[in-house]
Amino acid sequence: MNRAAAHAGTWYSDQESRLNKELSKWLGKVPETTEDNIPYPVQGARAIIAPHAGYLHSGPAAAFAYKCIDPQVVKRVFILGPSHHVYLPGCALSKCTEYETPLGNLTLDLDVINELGSTGHFTDMSLDDDEAEHSIEMHLPYTYKILESKIDSIKIVPILVGALSTSKEVLYGKLLAPYLENPENLFIISSDFCHWGQRFSYTYYSPSPDKIVNLSYKSTTPLTVPIHESIEKLDKEGMAIIERISHRQFTEYLGRTKNTICGRHPISVLLCALEVLTAGIENGFERPRIRFVHYAQSGKVVNERDSSVSYASAYVYIPDTNGKS
Repeated sequence: MNRAAAHAGTWYSDQESRLNKELSKWLGKVPETTEDNIPYPVQGARAIIAPHAGYLHSGPAAAFAYKCIDPQVVKRVFILGPSHHVYLPGCALSKCTEYETPLGNLTLDLDVINELGSTGHFTDMSLDDDEAEHSIEMHLPYTYKILESKIDSIKIVPILVGALSTSKEVLYGKLLAPYLENPENLFIISSDFCHWGQRFSYTYYSPSPDKIVNLSYKSTTPLTVPIHESIEKLDKEGMAIIERISHRQFTEYLGRTKNTICGRHPISVLLCALEVLTAGIENGFERPRIRFVHYAQSGKVVNERDSSVSYASAYVYIPDTNGKS
């Protein structure tokens, strides 16, 4: 059973040549090094965090994450995306054998999917739910593009992540940690960041560190700091916490700010998996790290009637377990 590229032609181009040119253009615009002067691709990058909005908005931002990937070492790709259309208290696996993209089909790793399913902690996605969800699909063309030199040997493991409790985030982190530890596996964590505006029911505004208000159409709050700057500060606080690899601090941040990071559960699962790996590293050995390499907003919010979505791209570096720092 194949999953159709249901969002091709609307969220991104369904024309192979055009899509290929767009992806190449965006990847080509990424500088040769990160802001920390680390060359692309990033050696040891085992996972990325990247956005999943329509390519018109998020395509250029996602390129920064995909440019981090070293195709030579990858054999399998896990894609963790949040569920936007169906309520899930846990995580779900695809029943398909292939996922279609305008660039070509991607083969699912049925052995790993069955292995995960045998734990009893995963349900199955219906084909309708699978095709309705965009958070995984938006990463398929980029996955194909960045790994096209060896695409016939690549297999994918899509995982739809539901509205997990904190304890379930820990559970799935433990289940996936051994796969994340394997250098042949790449993890793609699908998430946009702040969804700001009345249409998202989120109008958080912080003109100063000690003041937080929710703006409305009739708000009399003086805009002493531009709204888009307040949104950026909010997002970058969360990004800094993610870089600390602290599940507890990220959970506390979300509880305090209610930031509408739609991939908060996949990110939390990643943090929990990394905490498992970090716990097994002795003192004196190099530890995993997360670094954000790009941040953008779909538009600059200047008044209460505007809206925007934020996009952040990051890589996760996991050192050779035999190598000392």
